[in-house]
Amino acid sequence: MGPELIILVIAACLVGSLIGTFTGVTPGIHVNTLASLMLISYPAMESFIASFTAASNAPIIVSSCIMSASIVHSFVDFVPSVFIGAPDPDEVLTALPGHRLLMKGEGMKAVRAAAIGSAVGASCALLLAIPFQFLMLNGLADQLDKFTIAVLIFALVAIVLKEKGIKNKLWAAALVLLSGTLGLFCMDLPIPSTGIFGDGGLLFPLLTGLFGIPALLSSAKNATIPEQRDDGSPPVDHVPGIRGVIMGSVSGWYPGITATAGASLSSIFMPENRPEKFISVVASIGTVTSIFSLITLSVSGSGRSGTVLVIREMIGDGASGFCSPDFLLLLLCCAIASFLGYHITIRVGKMMSGLTDRIDPVLLNKAVLCFVIVLVALLTGPFGLLILVISVLIGLIPLDIDAARVPLTGCLMFPVIIHGLFGTII
Repeated sequence: MGPELIILVIAACLVGSLIGTFTGVTPGIHVNTLASLMLISYPAMESFIASFTAASNAPIIVSSCIMSASIVHSFVDFVPSVFIGAPDPDEVLTALPGHRLLMKGEGMKAVRAAAIGSAVGASCALLLAIPFQFLMLNGLADQLDKFTIAVLIFALVAIVLKEKGIKNKLWAAALVLLSGTLGLFCMDLPIPSTGIFGDGGLLFPLLTGLFGIPALLSSAKNATIPEQRDDGSPPVDHVPGIRGVIMGSVSGWYPGITATAGASLSSIFMPENRPEKFISVVASIGTVTSIFSLITLSVSGSGRSGTVLVIREMIGDGASGFCSPDFLLLLLCCAIASFLGYHITIRVGKMMSGLTDRIDPVLLNKAVLCFVIVLVALLTGPFGLLILVISVLIGLIPLDIDAARVPLTGCLMFPVIIHGLFGTII
């Protein structure tokens, strides 16, 4: 691991930060999508990188770009959630408290809370990464894996029971089963998902339909946004971010438990009444999950996110083992990207805050909606569009009955449970 490689990795990290900023502020585009595109175009990038350094360095250089994009995305994606009402699937729970602050003219308070939560979560995760990796490699991973199915079942049951009243609990259970069955079909059935740019996978239309488009349709009803104010003071301290580290470590290891599901569970055991504190917890969980997924990759060779799965395809076993060079370089990228992500989030938030009274949100949401549909068509083809339509129909149910959208995270947890209990049954 010479100085030349470190410099190239840092340069790739800067490029990835720009990519993460783009995916974070653009509703409907997840960093997983661009990571998949980078995997498809990897041979061309490898050839380009080989023109100025050893071709063997290409995997870690491209992986560093993807990892930094993922971290910055986990910071910045709260901005459109607040000002446009189009949350990333991992941050659907922040849409309501963020919108509440926005309608009080305090949208930047939500953005600052998210940035602080992510920064605290990233700092703690980076400090704990190597000790956690050591423990996982020395037997803890095997012990935790024994409880995977039990933890996922507990998570889904807790999400359902969290709802108030028998009627809401029944609806939550129905949404878990509906979204979970659709997720199972997307994972197990041989449904084509090939678009113009290759096989984009069905996860993109599934999550976009369940969470993204319904949020856009919902926010289109709120066309009047008051003038925003920002006193520049931090709205929260470090405590919510530290709380997020606890659940983020669980989300980073167990498959299917997204930041949204983790935030819902944490709200049961560690409730936060102030919206800015809740947002900070969710932000911390998302960033911690992104960093801890590297530990999962280095220990078990599996990925808990689309970006880490792409990284695994590129570097293979390069990140495996205690403090391997590739693992340390990726942690360096996480540290740099976290620093940049905090400042980029504040800057982008201020920019969006200043534009809220100049842009017609209804027109903007319609433009974003059209863009997302075209993107799904290009990346996943006609069957991807079909999954998108079905997902939207299911995703609109919580809006129609005024219920929580968290049970829709069953689309990820339910298939893992079924596979764990019965194997691939379709």
